[in-house]
Amino acid sequence: MNLFLRAAIPLLLALSALPARATPYIPADGAQVVETLPRRGDPVQRELRQLRARLDATPNDMALATDLAKRYIDSARADTDPRYLGYAQAALAPWWNQAAPPPAVRLLRATILQSNHHFNAALADLDGVLAVQPKNAQAWLTRATVLTVQGEYAKATASCAQVSNLADELVTITCISNVATVTGRSAGSERLLDLTLRRSGGVDAGLQVWVLTLLAEMATRRGDAPLAEQRYRRALAISPHDSYLQGAYADFLLDQKRPFEVVALTRDERRIDALLLRHALALQMLPGRQGELAQDRRELGARFDAAMQRGDTVHQREQARYELFLNHDAARALDLAQKNWGVQREAADVRIYLEAALAARAGGAGKTALEPVVAWIRANKVEDVATARLMQQAGS
Repeated sequence: MNLFLRAAIPLLLALSALPARATPYIPADGAQVVETLPRRGDPVQRELRQLRARLDATPNDMALATDLAKRYIDSARADTDPRYLGYAQAALAPWWNQAAPPPAVRLLRATILQSNHHFNAALADLDGVLAVQPKNAQAWLTRATVLTVQGEYAKATASCAQVSNLADELVTITCISNVATVTGRSAGSERLLDLTLRRSGGVDAGLQVWVLTLLAEMATRRGDAPLAEQRYRRALAISPHDSYLQGAYADFLLDQKRPFEVVALTRDERRIDALLLRHALALQMLPGRQGELAQDRRELGARFDAAMQRGDTVHQREQARYELFLNHDAARALDLAQKNWGVQREAADVRIYLEAALAARAGGAGKTALEPVVAWIRANKVEDVATARLMQQAGS
């Protein structure tokens, strides 16, 4: 597998969960730090400026444009800053609106579309790339990821099978395990993935983080908290500011009733909506933090309102949690969870749907809302201790 593919695989998979910033807000205190801008002397920023200047002079240089777009996507991941995705799109402007741009551009466009939850458009681009480059491993892998998020598990597995002929064993097993863990084959998949990671030498750091995070989530869904924590900590030791990893670990800690650790983990990451939400949920579990909680709630409300005004639906899962657990509006949370369910069906989407539907049912509403998600869980043999507890409540 070539170097770019090996390094980029974890990045492209994680972009679908890259938290997005909302519109600017007015800080309560003039001394409050709103944002820390990249240092102009930073070597990465200096190189990006140089490449951007070169591209401004020759905007139709596709090799330069795709190189810059890749670097912007890397920065979006490294800095948890989706503004770089806009910069990447701008770099591809001469080809962006073409129905069938060159494959290198089309793959990057699919990546950006995926990150903004335009999954069907991303799939169309990926299929277009594969029509002319059937051995493009990155396109097959990204396709498998999008299909898994959508709950199209048979199609995702078929894409992973294509990856097996083009990428190394660890990438292939991770792709397959990502599907198997939510379709009744979790235990065997977890053992195989853990064994494959152990015997794989010289693994890229980004790939290690991806695999360890998936293994931690597998252990969490099985209810093995000590093993899950060990894996989360190993991943954080490699990449302490990975926003998806931080959010997953924060959710684990919230379930373990460890809010102090969530506050410490997310305190300096609240510019990211998903981590601000976890910070607020942790504050709500702590006595004497009502003032901070109120500030977090106001800020979250403003960000979600701004996202809705823009027509941005990326945040619907997080907004449903906000409405259910911080605003205690079960009906509103259920509406958002149902809309989110129409777009993505990962474990967290299943959970918030069940939680919101149960809360709405307890309030006299949403009596039939549980039916589609319960049927889907049973059909796909979902294995998750949190889901199982909620299903018991649904049955009662």
